[in-house]
Amino acid sequence: MTSRVVIVGGGFGGLSAARALRRHPVEITLVDRRNHHLFQPLLYQVAGAALSPGDIAEPIRSLLADQENTRVLLGDVVRVDADAKRLHLKRGGTVEYDVLILAAGMTNSWFGNDDWEATAPGLKTLDDALEIRRRILLAYERAEWAEDPAERARLLTFVVVGAGPTGVELAGALREIASHTLRRDFRTIQPEEARVILVEGGDKVLPGFGGGLPDTALRALQKVGVDVMLHQRVTSVDARGVDLGDERVEAATVLWAAGVAAAPVSATLGTPTDRMGRLHVEPDLSLPGRPNVFVIGDIAHFAHGRDEPLPGVAQVALQMGKHVARNLAADRKGAPRRPFRYLDLGSMATIGRRRAVADLFGLRFGGLLAWLAWLFVHLMALVGFRNRLVVLMQWAWNYLTFERNSRLIRGSEGEGSDSVL
Repeated sequence: MTSRVVIVGGGFGGLSAARALRRHPVEITLVDRRNHHLFQPLLYQVAGAALSPGDIAEPIRSLLADQENTRVLLGDVVRVDADAKRLHLKRGGTVEYDVLILAAGMTNSWFGNDDWEATAPGLKTLDDALEIRRRILLAYERAEWAEDPAERARLLTFVVVGAGPTGVELAGALREIASHTLRRDFRTIQPEEARVILVEGGDKVLPGFGGGLPDTALRALQKVGVDVMLHQRVTSVDARGVDLGDERVEAATVLWAAGVAAAPVSATLGTPTDRMGRLHVEPDLSLPGRPNVFVIGDIAHFAHGRDEPLPGVAQVALQMGKHVARNLAADRKGAPRRPFRYLDLGSMATIGRRRAVADLFGLRFGGLLAWLAWLFVHLMALVGFRNRLVVLMQWAWNYLTFERNSRLIRGSEGEGSDSVL
């Protein structure tokens, strides 16, 4: 009988697993709460008005349309009944499986302060990016109206919490918008005088990067005009700004890039998790005591033979998806499964035009060369030729003109729920 393989999540890990199983004698069902695969590393460019949503997203159905052994279902998995081998969906349906590949990913986390979400949105989805873009652009529009200098200064203050890759790249984009994109668009305010603050609780930016790259990134951020505040923890967030211990920062726009947590479905399996809710996995990526359930990507806590668990980056998820397919092939042949071995291809982050840091194949460098490498790697990693071509053209235009073309605010100024296109 043909094995039923169900994949939860159409991100890097889920899509990688589905494609790796395309010629295997299995029936694949991929379930995702959204109909598109999202290239998350460039999500901050949608938030920063450099790219449109369609430039970094592709319908999952179209990506798997030629794969005859695969069907795609739009649904939100809320519970896994591992004993019955059944998934329960939010709207009441169920999906049965013989083999489950859980690649549900992560969500934003405010470390127990969920009430901060309304005033300090995170960046994980296209909806998040559109909401952040709306807030950024409306802050400048409202500042143009403001007569009180203190209120105008508050409106032109942007705080990014968390100095990992997302926070660093978002802060760099905010500074470029202020210094270049909007510089000539207003008559009352001077956008280049906007203040961009990057807050980090630790002692360095990009704490996951090795060598001198955090210091290189810090100098680049400071050079473009980002105020970096290290050893600072947010104690309160409200509509008027943030509290950093005893210090108050008045800011109209606060963006959260400080924490993530595993998708809620991970808690329904009844197996050990770490403090972020990630599921501990065996060396072959299966769950302890559940050889037919694999966990891959950001939601997997894999620390075998390592001092620290593997990071939640695209390359980890891609390699895990392919590895699960190889182990399923071994199962059919009666061969032993192989433990997962991660090939670290490096890490990269960009601070703005001509400024980036890279750790590739053991080589650590920054500046223009790192920025060019970042452009090439991210361009080639995009799914679909059309997206690569469109993004290349947008980047070229942005570089030559400093323009960010996706700056339309939909709806009236007061409609807070409206999106930005």
